[in-house]
Amino acid sequence: MISGGPLHDFDATSAALADLLADAAVESTVFDDPHEALVALAQHPDSWDLVTVNGLHWQMGSERHAHLRDRWAFTLTDSEAEAIGRHVRTGGGLLASHTAAICFDGDPRWAATIGATWNWDRSSHPPQGPALISVTAAGRIHPLTAGVADFTIVDEIYGFLDQEPDLDALLTSTHGGTVHPVLWARTVGRGRVVTDLLGHDAAAMTQPDHGEILRRAAHWLTAPDAAGHPSP
Repeated sequence: MISGGPLHDFDATSAALADLLADAAVESTVFDDPHEALVALAQHPDSWDLVTVNGLHWQMGSERHAHLRDRWAFTLTDSEAEAIGRHVRTGGGLLASHTAAICFDGDPRWAATIGATWNWDRSSHPPQGPALISVTAAGRIHPLTAGVADFTIVDEIYGFLDQEPDLDALLTSTHGGTVHPVLWARTVGRGRVVTDLLGHDAAAMTQPDHGEILRRAAHWLTAPDAAGHPSP
């Protein structure tokens, strides 16, 4: 699990997420340094069935983030992007959580893998607050969300992201007069990817409906036909 970064309590959300994944028999090793995590992934690719990104790591090019650069600025290298891509293409799972959509400066390789990324010129979210989450027609039949009713969560709802054309939302929410995808699942090569834009804080991460979906995601991402490993 790649964690860490500014503006969020990643210690709390990553701990909560690791506990949810553990309910599905997925044991997480948490890295606050993404370079360290991606070197480990590149050097020991068979050690990880699932890569989770629950952190906030980007170059911080704008002046409003200048005060954060010395500590938090991050640039994804070609070899690191390739390590992530190779992990998924060869059958590994990838869970991109909340701020993962902002990570890596919208690198096109990252965008093509997770399905949507933050655009600093137009993406936005309203203040954290109650939001209605709706299950789509696709969501009513997908293993992650089948049988889940619409629910309310106190969270940040990201919207107006740059989306890949094949994105098929399982959950949506509305702000700014537009319906936005907040959860989707896809296959990339032999691997599986779940992108979940919810989870700003530990309470949002563990909200009962959301927590159940994350447990299901752990099973789906590490299923035999996805990763070639025994299902937990």
